[in-house]
Amino acid sequence: MERASPLNTPAIASSARGWLNGFIGVLIFSGSLPATRVAVLEFNPVFLTVARASIAGVLALCLLLLFREKRPARSQLLSLVVVAIGVVLGFPLLTALALQYVTSAHSIVFLGLLPLATAVFGVLRGGERPRPVFWFFSVLGSLLVVGFAVSQGLSASPRGDLLMLLAVLVCGLGYAEGAKLSRTLGGWQVISWALVLSLPVMLVLTGLLAPASFTGISTPAWLSLAYVSLFSMLIGFVFWYRGLAQGGIAAVGQLQLLQPFFGLALAATLLHEHVSLGMLGVTVAVILCVAGARKCSR
Repeated sequence: MERASPLNTPAIASSARGWLNGFIGVLIFSGSLPATRVAVLEFNPVFLTVARASIAGVLALCLLLLFREKRPARSQLLSLVVVAIGVVLGFPLLTALALQYVTSAHSIVFLGLLPLATAVFGVLRGGERPRPVFWFFSVLGSLLVVGFAVSQGLSASPRGDLLMLLAVLVCGLGYAEGAKLSRTLGGWQVISWALVLSLPVMLVLTGLLAPASFTGISTPAWLSLAYVSLFSMLIGFVFWYRGLAQGGIAAVGQLQLLQPFFGLALAATLLHEHVSLGMLGVTVAVILCVAGARKCSR
């Protein structure tokens, strides 16, 4: 009987750690929209965006100094700007604005398109040629999301749905660019440098947009701000990019498909929001389309 080579053991262990780290990252990200929903009830969404980026940026700067990380090369700066625009500014701001018009449970359905958006931008950036069936799944998933929005009364909150779609697009671009850059710069270093790069602007905007008084801000709002600043903006990315580096971008990236399920569960449990069978069904259908598209992207 042929025995398994012991040389495979380190690779298997690294892959297992990658899946574990990626899973932890997805769990952390799943709480982002419910926490943002709570925070925007009492904080201005633009202030919330720049404040969370400022808090995370200061912590990221401390980490980079603590570990004496070398500065990124000049050729990497443009990619870091794209990451900053996508995941530091774009996605947090657009989702915060959207959650003024839609519930977190409603917005989580749109996250079913995030892995697909990441894959599409990965294909565009990598110059791959996916099979035609890949685009079939892409279009079908998009039609499911649009159909769901229409069935819920698109005229009631077209702004919220449009903002969520834009948030998914910019986040997908930021994820794809960050995954590509992490191969040379390192996993957690990518989000840290992106935060530090945007920190001067974010600090100035935080000071300018800060409310005259914080009196009356409830404890849940402060806790939500802390969550999206520490976990959603920084700690989650530490696990996420580490998982991608250890287990492979294509493999571990599929864990994003679980995020809508976790998000819906949190929205129902913590915020007592109604999750209809139709909403759950659309989420499952979108996830199946994304899984098919990811499988056919190679």
